[in-house]
Amino acid sequence: MNRVAVDALGGDRAPGEVILGALDAVADGIDVVLYGPGGLDTQGLPLVETTEVIEMAEKPADAVRAKPDSSLVAAVRAVAERDADAVVSAGNTGAMLAAGLLHLKRLSGVMRPAIAVPIPTRQGPSVLIDAGANADNRPEHLLQFAHMGAVFCRELLDVGNPQVRLLSIGEEDEKGNQLTLEAHRLLREDDRLNFGGNAESRDLLRGASDVVVTDGFTGNIALKLLEGTIRELLDALRDEITATPRGKLGGLLIRPAARRLRARLDPDTYGGAYLLGLRGLAVIAHGNSGRTAIANAIRLAARGAEHRVVDRLSERLPERVRV
Repeated sequence: MNRVAVDALGGDRAPGEVILGALDAVADGIDVVLYGPGGLDTQGLPLVETTEVIEMAEKPADAVRAKPDSSLVAAVRAVAERDADAVVSAGNTGAMLAAGLLHLKRLSGVMRPAIAVPIPTRQGPSVLIDAGANADNRPEHLLQFAHMGAVFCRELLDVGNPQVRLLSIGEEDEKGNQLTLEAHRLLREDDRLNFGGNAESRDLLRGASDVVVTDGFTGNIALKLLEGTIRELLDALRDEITATPRGKLGGLLIRPAARRLRARLDPDTYGGAYLLGLRGLAVIAHGNSGRTAIANAIRLAARGAEHRVVDRLSERLPERVRV
């Protein structure tokens, strides 16, 4: 059984929602260990006691070095020391990246770790990479992200020959800024990739591609815009249905379809994202994650450990795109 180390103090709704989510994951047979302060009511879950916490507003690299006994750093270190197979935190994303680089280290040849997020689409999940680990990138970084995303698709989503497209302001090859144009050239020239050209952000929820590659700054903006829009639309639909007696009656008829739609589109369904490119498996959950999102992030981590995502990435990342 794969063991998942969970930062009990990570996120805006910690520790309460984190503990409840961990309990849900344990009910599925996942081995979970919480990392947090002594005296924390874990409702029976095992606890590794820590004495410090990294806040959301702290400078990531400074905080990781100054607080080695924080719940976040200790949970990451557990993977490095093989006390756990994966780590989950809804805390400071930059601190997760810094702790990962410090304790887990990068895979051989990986230039920059990247956040790979499953996006719910009409065609099934699509992978957006990078979704926020790197604000500034070079074209060769995006090429490597494309290969990492392709491995992710093959290993976890069972896509035999995943198509890769580059996020830009138009589908035409000549559209985009200098970074996009140079990355497009590298992707087009790499015959190990099934490159389908550019994709526009309006097509992300339609299933623009199996893998959509972009820099971390653009990817994070696109992800948060999608998540915010989805939540607002679902909440607005619920409010309209419950606003009048006729709406409530109609709501009874469409309730099954509405629930299926919410389950498919709600970001909590996936719960988190893999931080790919490290020697250990790390999953970053949303900062405002509740019980459902935390449980799904832990399930995502356990599934990644079961499928040996880190090993597969190390084995299958083409030498051509290594440093």
